[in-house]
Amino acid sequence: MATEKQPNELLKLLGIGFGIAVTIGGTIGTGILRKPGPVAEYLGNPWLIMGVWLAVGIYALLGVLCAVELAVSMPKAGAWYVYAKRAFGPFVGFFTGVASWLGTVSAISFGAYTWSEYVDVLFPSANISLQIIATIILVLLLGLHLLGTKVGGKSQELISIIKAVGLLLFVVFCFVYGAETREAAQMEHVAKDGLFAGLLGAFLAVFYTFDGWHTATYFSEENTNPTKNLPKSMILGVLAILVIYLLVNAAILYVIPMDQLVGSKLAAADAVELMFGAQAGKILTIFLMISIFGILNAQVMFAPRVIFSMSRDGLFWKKLTQVNSKGSPAFALSFTVMLSIILLIAGKELSGKLSDIATFFFILSYTLGFASLIRLRKTEPELDRPFKVPLYPFLPWFLLIISALFLVGTVIGDLESSSFALIFIAISYPLFLLVKKQNQEQTK
Repeated sequence: MATEKQPNELLKLLGIGFGIAVTIGGTIGTGILRKPGPVAEYLGNPWLIMGVWLAVGIYALLGVLCAVELAVSMPKAGAWYVYAKRAFGPFVGFFTGVASWLGTVSAISFGAYTWSEYVDVLFPSANISLQIIATIILVLLLGLHLLGTKVGGKSQELISIIKAVGLLLFVVFCFVYGAETREAAQMEHVAKDGLFAGLLGAFLAVFYTFDGWHTATYFSEENTNPTKNLPKSMILGVLAILVIYLLVNAAILYVIPMDQLVGSKLAAADAVELMFGAQAGKILTIFLMISIFGILNAQVMFAPRVIFSMSRDGLFWKKLTQVNSKGSPAFALSFTVMLSIILLIAGKELSGKLSDIATFFFILSYTLGFASLIRLRKTEPELDRPFKVPLYPFLPWFLLIISALFLVGTVIGDLESSSFALIFIAISYPLFLLVKKQNQEQTK
């Protein structure tokens, strides 16, 4: 039986399989294959390296418990925006929504640019601008998602399966064929900046690779049964990610001597080359492109839901509330991709900073989300909560403090990149008043 659609209404087409797929696909990108080298440089010790990945994974798992409570209590598109607006009012909601959306827009641009770099690796003689290649992939994704929510959801499920299987095969190959590459005498490296600075840098590097654990909450309005499906899909998804990340890191540490891992820009490719030769690295390059496409697919799908929801509440341009016959927020989708392309055109130098800018916005969104949960428990104790976070209030307060410390660490660790986000904070209230005034004039 076809779902009856009202004007500008998102369709309930997504289930538990999509929730798991979008959690995995929206989280696992290039980070797990690129970050082990920088983390090794920061720490230089295998046990510390594994400990940091485990710690951030536990943070993500605990964060999911908080996000599930919020999502099933308020099953609306927009995730952190919805919760902050209800807890703290329109301005904080606007601020949180735009921060969440801009963080994802930055991540989309970074992912598309990274994808174009791998195209250049495979076809070095093509001599095509990386910005042009990245723009093409974003336009193709825009076209895919304009075909509808069901098409986007099925594509995400397929890519996530390929991604998970590919990483597990990588782990198996490393442990089966990687023994001969190890040199036990080189399994230590002295971190040059000291333990505290090394831990801070490593945590921030790993933090980016886990972003996406909350992705399924953006689609709670389109879930066929969010109360039942979201807890299962999000918890199972994050547990799968944590296991995969730990296995991949263990495999890389098993194959690559520490002094070679330090400074590696693409550790997984280096491991494959050590085992099978330089030509085999191209196979991993193709897998990387599939992996990046998967996370781009998820980001292009969920980011428009934020500004769609804001527009519906009168906190963004009303035009962005339009939904096509297949359930896609077409104008919000087009606007999101357009801004991502503009960031790409801004130049290569900015493209290199986009992941750092995105990290600031992501952590800011988490911080406000955890604060929203605490606030709503006090202001709306009678709100229907089909799922409640365990160990309240300790757990959300713990995550709020950790997120705030991460946020401060992000600014201290990379003030240049964080300055873009700090500028947004400075202009956010005047921008809020401007958007609010324009919407009021349009409704007169």
